Amino acid sequence: MKPTLLILAAGMGSRYGSMKQVDGFGPNGETIIDYSIYDAIKAGFGKVSFIIREEFLDDFKAIFEPKLKGKVETDYIFQTYDLKPFGIDETIERAKPWGTAHAVLASRDQVHEPFCVINADDFYGYDAFKKMADFLTTEAADDRYSLIGYQIDRTLSDHGSVSRGVCQVEDGNMVAINERLKVYFKEDGSVVYEDNGQEVPLPSNTRVSMNFWGFTPAIFEQSLDLFKKFVAQNKNNPKAEFFIPLVADELIKNNTATFKVIPTAEKWFGVTYKEDKPIVENNIAELVENGTYPANLWE
Repeated sequence: MKPTLLILAAGMGSRYGSMKQVDGFGPNGETIIDYSIYDAIKAGFGKVSFIIREEFLDDFKAIFEPKLKGKVETDYIFQTYDLKPFGIDETIERAKPWGTAHAVLASRDQVHEPFCVINADDFYGYDAFKKMADFLTTEAADDRYSLIGYQIDRTLSDHGSVSRGVCQVEDGNMVAINERLKVYFKEDGSVVYEDNGQEVPLPSNTRVSMNFWGFTPAIFEQSLDLFKKFVAQNKNNPKAEFFIPLVADELIKNNTATFKVIPTAEKWFGVTYKEDKPIVENNIAELVENGTYPANLWE
């Protein structure tokens, strides 16, 4: 059974100022999602499921159905504010949905095979998809999950500091993930993060999570109670989000599952700031020039 690619695309990109999931970056207006899907198909994924808000359905279908027809199966999953499907009988007003792990949980009725989760607006590279496909087809189990570990120095923006989930790795498995705020390059090219106004150095090969996770459908049952508890604790906190690392942390702590950190040397890039757009366009242009991708992705 071929694994499924689950794309988190329900956020609108508040910092970016537009719907960056469908913004064009390639020579023929290809979106970042296009490159992820292209790599995933090549790596052996059998289905692409988009997690979106229901009001985006027609836009997404118009953009992706014509080019993916006959190449890969597609499916659409809606992330909503309705808590009843999760056995929570109350209505909580929020401006944003409940976060990435809630998005994964929202797919539980439509995903029945090992799957990976990625962000819509991040470029991950073929090596990452191939390694994840191999893991999902040969190694994944209900107590054995994974994430792709990027080198921190291959993930930073030149246009400001970023936050990164820094993985603590022992024997190839993640034992903890620490959110480091304000991570950036110094002028000498070394990497630091700020902690209470102090610069703390990070080795350039430190592994970070860019939200590229591998699971089996057992994750739905494993995270449901955690989500119910999270909602109960945060019903008056409209900004609280139920993130995948929170779930991973719980599962590791109570010995429910291990998370293999799969290293890649791929360069990650994404659009956090408007200024990142020309950089992404240049990166993709280079990859087209060196033959990694065809100039017209879907011809």
